[in-house]
Amino acid sequence: MIKQAIILAGGLGTRLRSVVSELPKCMAPIAGKPFLHYVIAHLTKEGVTDYIFSVGYKSKNILDYVNDQYGKNEELKIQFSQEDEPLGTGGAIQLALKKATEENVLVCNGDTLFKVSVEQLSSFHVQHKANCTLCLKPMSHFDRYGVVVTDQNNRIISFEEKRFYETGYINGGIYLLNTENFRKETFPLNFSFEKDYLEKNVRERRLYGLVQDQYFIDIGIPEDYARAQSELLNV
Repeated sequence: MIKQAIILAGGLGTRLRSVVSELPKCMAPIAGKPFLHYVIAHLTKEGVTDYIFSVGYKSKNILDYVNDQYGKNEELKIQFSQEDEPLGTGGAIQLALKKATEENVLVCNGDTLFKVSVEQLSSFHVQHKANCTLCLKPMSHFDRYGVVVTDQNNRIISFEEKRFYETGYINGGIYLLNTENFRKETFPLNFSFEKDYLEKNVRERRLYGLVQDQYFIDIGIPEDYARAQSELLNV
């Protein structure tokens, strides 16, 4: 069972500046609570007890909130991985992995809530001996995301660019990563996990996609930030 998660919480939130100007994206208030609250609540419900928060931009907001809300919870382990300068998603994961202790670690975006089954993800990942398993969300009539294409065995064969799609599977921003295999890779300090690891290695690494048609929201744009206010009101 997966117990350890890295939450990428260092995003600048440039597209949200018009509605949330002074906070990291994951700390944007949703129905009276930081968005990060909903991410942690779901993961904890799924059995995650060991959290590594990857922080950078205005990190004090996140440190203060997490320590205040969760620091005294003896059932949870809390650690922080601090970027001194922006490292990209890949660099942030690479740095946070220095604190990881598990064979497989969950990686999540702090500005996305995707209510996946971690147990199902874990079983799938181990069964396929994957280097990395992506949680995929089915979508219809969209142009905000690219799509992930898999073969009949659920192995990822390509990542397609953003454009209008009638239907497709998008990268839901939740990964299960084999830590030992990832640590063997050679990367610069600053790199994109999506472009420089996933897309570049789609043929060479065992990358798999697990489709989970569960609740999904990414608050990266004002329209979805507003939608989250009502959808998460009673969560």
